[in-house]
Amino acid sequence: MSVGNEHLEYPQRRYGMDHDRYDWSMLPQRPAVTWPGGARVALWVVPALEWFPLNMRGVPFKPPGAMQTAYPDLRHYTLRDYGNRVGIFRIMQALERHRIPASVAVNAAVAVRYPTLLQACVQRGWEVIGHGLDMDHLHHAGLPVDEERALIAQSLAILRQASGQPVRGWLSPAKSESGATLDLLAEAGLDYVCDWVNDDMPYPMRTSAGTLYAMPHPIDIDDHTILVQNHHTETDFRDQLIDQFNQLYRESATQGGRIMAISLHPWVIGQPYRIGVLEEALAHMMRHKGVWAATGSEILDAWKFGHSTAAA
Repeated sequence: MSVGNEHLEYPQRRYGMDHDRYDWSMLPQRPAVTWPGGARVALWVVPALEWFPLNMRGVPFKPPGAMQTAYPDLRHYTLRDYGNRVGIFRIMQALERHRIPASVAVNAAVAVRYPTLLQACVQRGWEVIGHGLDMDHLHHAGLPVDEERALIAQSLAILRQASGQPVRGWLSPAKSESGATLDLLAEAGLDYVCDWVNDDMPYPMRTSAGTLYAMPHPIDIDDHTILVQNHHTETDFRDQLIDQFNQLYRESATQGGRIMAISLHPWVIGQPYRIGVLEEALAHMMRHKGVWAATGSEILDAWKFGHSTAAA
């Protein structure tokens, strides 16, 4: 039986991905970006405060960090809890030493269960970004649109009231989305989303409720990816953060501003024997001239201002 070319023919076949959410664009061909004060690299640190229920359903899949053994999996549950009880405060101290603000991705369940933890972030001037209800409520194609809309609304209502912030950014649990997620996020008044990992810089996305911006939030240099999934050493993690920064810094000399985004999980990097390598990497970055440590909203606003100025 021969196979024809019918499988290659469909309406959205084009350069890029098979949808109309954004225009195809290669980074080296875009106008150069200038950060405030002439900075070359915007440093964006994103710790995640997550709650993994002990009786996780895992629908439609188990997210990274999920419970792994038979109920009650207290070994993994309490390790995740360690991050919210102990590890996050080591990250706070490391960032304070270098005067680095953070955008903290928070499950709404954390704001309910640990209100003083959220306040500790707010008091430090950290930006709060939505991270869903908890790590067992994933956004996916099998979720009815009205249920997903309610889930987003509930999560944001809790975080906005608890933090006193507008909450402009969103990171879906496990970066999982349905086909409607982007439309619903824009509808809920969000400005940016961190789920898409196909760029080093922000870019606009089309939704039924207006423009939503994708912010670069890489998983390749995520502490969980490197230390837990890939089983690399702590010095490997430090060196990879430094290598990532060095390359972006070199590019910024001729191609305009870049973003160095760092995703952190307190139960991973917040361990006593690990926190030192994060501090070493941050010290390396902050020793360079032209490094602007900022929140996601600050970076997005500067990027949009630069683009509007260039267009004028």
